[in-house]
This record gives sequence, structure tokens and C-alpha cells, in this order.
Amino acid sequence: MSVNENRRFEMALAYHAAPTLMGEKCGSLLSLSEEEFDIAGNAELFLGQMRSRGLRMRIIPKKCGRSLVYVYSQELLEKRLQCKAVRRFLAGCGYSVTDGTEELLDRLCERLRADSFPHEIGIFLDYPLEDVEGFIRNCGQGCKFCGMWKVYGDVESAKRKFERFRCCRAELCGQLEKGKRLCACVA
Repeated sequence: MSVNENRRFEMALAYHAAPTLMGEKCGSLLSLSEEEFDIAGNAELFLGQMRSRGLRMRIIPKKCGRSLVYVYSQELLEKRLQCKAVRRFLAGCGYSVTDGTEELLDRLCERLRADSFPHEIGIFLDYPLEDVEGFIRNCGQGCKFCGMWKVYGDVESAKRKFERFRCCRAELCGQLEKGKRLCACVA
């Protein structure tokens, strides 16, 4: 893997996962080409630099030469998954309520490898529970607002989050464009 490839990998992470990398969101998901990136090699570098900051990464190989990369904050995800309403919702989606974070992620990864898309992933991406439930209940139709996700609940709160997330992206990508390394920019 070249330095140039690693810089492009970092830029992809900054663009797609900035809110997670900057502590605003528990998890982010991106799809990367296995032809364009040595995903395992880049992930190993990322984890070596970010593990002490509580950031983790899961790689889920998919079809057509792409992999899904789930970047998450261990602390924020654990906090999210401790919510009783979230646990109840996930139990209704076939998850065990007694499982820990890693086991819940294992189950999510299994479901992501399947042909149908598990819409409960919104929980792992820190979308509001009412928006995840609304999306599933309405088959993605009839939302009140559409931004980084489809909003079925509090539009104003979602708009504020979208703006914070946009600012995270602009800040992180701007720092990388100035030549900084991702590990120097992340909280």
C-alpha cells in the first residue's frame, strides 16, 4: 500500500465518517472498492493509530468487489446500545437483548452480508430511534424531511444534527487537505 493510497483512504474516512471520528456520532458506514484500496492494510493502520482513542472498525466484504467499512466509537456505541428502547427495538429485529456490543455487531455484520438490507442499521449509525422505526414502518416513504437520513420525528433536531455533521466533515477534510494526517485531527 502506498502513502498516496493511505491518504486517499484517510480522505474517504474523513468525508464519510467525520462525525464519528470527531465524537459526534456513534458510527458511520462507507462502501469502498477493494480494487482501489487495500482495505485490510489501511484498516490495520487506522486501528493502530486510533484504538487508544476508542475508535474501531469492522470490514464487511460484499459482492461486486466492494466492502462495507463500519467505523465506530466503542464508548458512544455502547452507550447507544444500553438504551432500553433501543434494546427492545433490536430484540424485535432478531437480536439477543443479553448480547454485548461486539455480539450485536457480529449479528449486524451477518445481516449485512445477506441479500436484504437490515434497516435497523440506523441504530448503529446513531439515527434517532423514531426515524429508524418510521423508515421501516413506512417503507422509506412519507418522511417529514430528508437529509443524511429520512426524518419521521423531530425535524428541527435532525436539521441541527445535519449541520453539526456537515461542519465536522468540512473541518476534518479541510485539515487533511492542508496536509495533516487523520490521527492528528481526531479527538
